[in-house]
Amino acid sequence: MAVPKRRQSKSRQKMRRGAKRWKAPLLKSCPECGTKVPSHIACPSCGYYKDRKVLVVDAL
Repeated sequence: MAVPKRRQSKSRQKMRRGAKRWKAPLLKSCPECGTKVPSHIACPSCGYYKDRKVLVVDAL
């Protein structure tokens, strides 16, 4: 079984944990309607994904 040879310093521990911190999700604007949408998801307001209509959206 692998065992660390030396103890990690406190700064190394903090650097490792700092990489796991929460980041806000990146939102892209829809090319059709301009609303903010997460990437790889069809736009809920217009129904477009990659320049083609994939959802039928009813107006309220």
